[in-house]
Amino acid sequence: MKRIVLTGGGTAGHVTPNIALLPELKKQGYEVHYIGSKNGIEKELIKEFDIPYYGISSGKLRRYFDVKNFTDPFRVLHGCKEASSLLKKLKPDVVFSKGGFVTVPVVWSAARQKIPAIIHESDMTPGLANKLCLRYATRVCTNFPETVNMFPEGKAVLTGSPIRKELFSGNKLTGLDFCGFTINKPVILIIGGSLGSAVINDAVRGILPQLLEKFQIIHLCGKGKLAEDLKDTKGYVQFEYIKKELSDLLDAADIVISRAGANAICELLALKKPNILIPLSAAASRGDQILNASSFEHQGYSLVLHEEELNGESLMSTITKIYDRRKEFITTMEKSPLSDPIEKIVGIINEAVEQAQ
Repeated sequence: MKRIVLTGGGTAGHVTPNIALLPELKKQGYEVHYIGSKNGIEKELIKEFDIPYYGISSGKLRRYFDVKNFTDPFRVLHGCKEASSLLKKLKPDVVFSKGGFVTVPVVWSAARQKIPAIIHESDMTPGLANKLCLRYATRVCTNFPETVNMFPEGKAVLTGSPIRKELFSGNKLTGLDFCGFTINKPVILIIGGSLGSAVINDAVRGILPQLLEKFQIIHLCGKGKLAEDLKDTKGYVQFEYIKKELSDLLDAADIVISRAGANAICELLALKKPNILIPLSAAASRGDQILNASSFEHQGYSLVLHEEELNGESLMSTITKIYDRRKEFITTMEKSPLSDPIEKIVGIINEAVEQAQ
């Protein structure tokens, strides 16, 4: 039996693509083990999948001053020792890393033990953790064609991001029924990221009467961001967070308004959902969402509305434009080369195992 170590953590976006790979890896005969941080979100997310989980020390590598910058390097070094011991014990044929600071000790240790390591970079430009892993990686999987050209020829490959199979099993009628909606009026789904977005919430609610003249609205607004005065508004439903029913709500949606996190937009592409992307501003991030959104707009998959330009008028105008052109966007997404990321990535994993033997 072949053995693989998956690693990734810190945010759900560094874990869910690994989870999406599990069924195919097991189908192809891999014994799967997971290395994450001792108390990170990945530990809880992996728990339900009945695979061995190992926690190691992990420090955050910050670009800004913090007193923890003086202690975290020692945590990283300790994590390297723990990762090295685990890999010697597990003897995996290959390591697959989805990103996050916990992966750095794992990829470094794999390289020292001549274990092939494949990393996946979701964003247009590599994050700091992946930058530290790049020289030790056998191959780099990317979501954007622009990213491939940032690496030596032959090292990077355009794969897209693994998408959870359950997202494809949604039922439109079930989603409409869950919201109490009619089938005779189009639906907009608004996703403001895992924590929600106050600025998007305010813009949507500011033009809600106009929107409801033509659309029904499903609003995933984030924890603590429900508007009590809008709870009984006909044609408008709001949720802090949705998990189990998300596939049904996505199937019910005619268009989607979303942040531009790499995994989220790859899911919209895979589901062929016409979308408006409102990326996090450069002031609130390293600017990766802006680059992600720009690439998707350039490829004809999305319309982009920058946060600095977001207001009721611009949002209404962009919604009208995407809805009127929705068939054009669907046709373009159907031609995307990112048709089966799981098959491509598992193929690269198999290739690395064969070459290492």
